[in-house]
Amino acid sequence: MASNVATDWGFVLAEVVPLALAIAASPFAIVPAILLLFTERPRATGGAFLAGWLLGLTVVTTAAALLTSVLEAIDGSSAWLTWARIVAGVLLLALAVRKLMRRGTVTAPPPWIASVSSATPSRAFVLAVVMSVANPKILVLAGAAGVIIGTADLDRSATALAVVITVVVAAISVAVPVLLYLVLGQRVLRPLGRARDWLLRNNAIVMAVVFLILGVALLREGISGLW
Repeated sequence: MASNVATDWGFVLAEVVPLALAIAASPFAIVPAILLLFTERPRATGGAFLAGWLLGLTVVTTAAALLTSVLEAIDGSSAWLTWARIVAGVLLLALAVRKLMRRGTVTAPPPWIASVSSATPSRAFVLAVVMSVANPKILVLAGAAGVIIGTADLDRSATALAVVITVVVAAISVAVPVLLYLVLGQRVLRPLGRARDWLLRNNAIVMAVVFLILGVALLREGISGLW
C-alpha cells in the first residue's frame, strides 16, 4: 500500500510540476509584478499582487481537483481523463501556433498595463485574482494540474500538499521580484526593468515553446491511454 502511495505521489509531482513551471514562465504575471515595484508603495502593492496571485491559483487548482474527484467517484472510470489530456494538449498546441503566428508583430500593450503604474495594494490584489482565474492559458494549465491531483490515489493531506506545491511553483516567478525588492530595495529595479523589457519583447516565442512542449506531452499521454 505504501509503495502504491509513493508511486502515485511521484507520478503527481512529475505531472504537475511542469505545468506549474509553465505558469511561472508566463510573462502574463511576471510583467505586472515587476511594474508594481515601480509604484509609490512597492512593498505593499507587490505583496498584495503576490497574495492575490496565490489565492487565484489555489482556487483554480483546488476547484479542478475537487471536481475531478467527484466525477471520478460518480463515473468510476478514467476514460474521460484520457480525453481531458487530449483536449488540453490540443488547446496548448493551438495556443503555441497562435503565439508563433503573432511573433514579431507589434501590438499595443493591454489597457491594464497602463493602470498598473498607479495601482493601490487593494487594486493590485484584485487584479492578480482576476488575472489568475480569467486567463485561458492559466486556466488550462492550473486546471490540468488540478485534474491530475484529483485523479491520483492520495489522501486529503497529500492532496492538499500537492495543491500547495503546484501553487508555490507556479507563483515562484511572481514571488522572486517581490522578495528581491524586500531584501535589496531599489538596487534591484534596474535589472528587473531589463528583465521586464526582455519578456515584453520575447513574450510570444517564450510562451510558444512552453505551450508546444507541454501540448505534445499531454497529447502523447492522452493518445497512449486510448490503446
